[in-house]
Amino acid sequence: MGVKGFVEGGIASIVAGCSTHPLDLIKVRMQLQGETHVPNPPVQTLRPALSFHPTATSPAVHMPPPPPTMAARVGPVATGIRIFQTEGVTALFSGVSATVLRQTLYSTTRMGLYDILKQKWTHKETKTMPLSRKIAAGLIAGGIGAAVGNPADVAMVRMQADGRLPLSQRRNYTSVVDAITRMSKQEGVTSLWRGSSLTVNRAMLVTASQLASYDQIKEMILTNGLMKDGLGTHVTASFSAGFVAAVASNPVDVIKTRVMNMKVEPGQKPPYAGALDCAIKTVKAEGPMALYKGFIPTISRQGPFTVVLFVTLEQVRKLLKDF
Repeated sequence: MGVKGFVEGGIASIVAGCSTHPLDLIKVRMQLQGETHVPNPPVQTLRPALSFHPTATSPAVHMPPPPPTMAARVGPVATGIRIFQTEGVTALFSGVSATVLRQTLYSTTRMGLYDILKQKWTHKETKTMPLSRKIAAGLIAGGIGAAVGNPADVAMVRMQADGRLPLSQRRNYTSVVDAITRMSKQEGVTSLWRGSSLTVNRAMLVTASQLASYDQIKEMILTNGLMKDGLGTHVTASFSAGFVAAVASNPVDVIKTRVMNMKVEPGQKPPYAGALDCAIKTVKAEGPMALYKGFIPTISRQGPFTVVLFVTLEQVRKLLKDF
């Protein structure tokens, strides 16, 4: 029964992760908007409109890029269109190989462990489990799953964010294997667990809020006879769980994205000393609501992701019920 839970959760997570990957990429790009450590684009040199052929006497007007605080904030639709126009449609699936590996490691682990804990902690007679135990199971399963999947998470964030850097400074990872290999050689094996404390904290919040909320809401719907155990119940419970998870995890997700994506030059001080330092600098430079940057794409991604996850999970359970 334990192995079955891992298989069911893994299949559902990979399907959900791949189907919502473009939304996750847009969320990452939006979370990095306004970051003060992004390399500035080259200074533009503009010449008078009637100066067809540049000469030594032609005066040049240097236009430095606007400071980060003045940079235009764009929404998820505009961000998606910009990525499509400047990088092509395939850019929306940048890092999808890392997503597959991340879901295989992280989500398979957390879904399987949660299922095991739920079986052990469910009351044998009433077949129910208190909400507090569901939350505890989610916290434990999420933390362990995140620790296992952190290398893939770092690779995914970097591959998704690469397109916003100048061409000369892009990492240009060809796959998740290439990303992990190069990170290990260039920055050390420990770089694969950069931001792991944030990943673990976020995963604990997401898993506890997502899985516990889904089970609790589904249980309430069925107990009160509001709906029958079918697709309608699964969609309602899963979308509600996705909203709860998005609200709880977005601040940690913003900090995690920035810490994982920061570029550390040899011999130079890193942009952020850690998670707390990143949070303080972000709030000081951009205000408290910066911690909810990318919330619209987060809920836009978390909602469909959670719906696909649990609807697929319920269907996989039906297919494998005799095994």
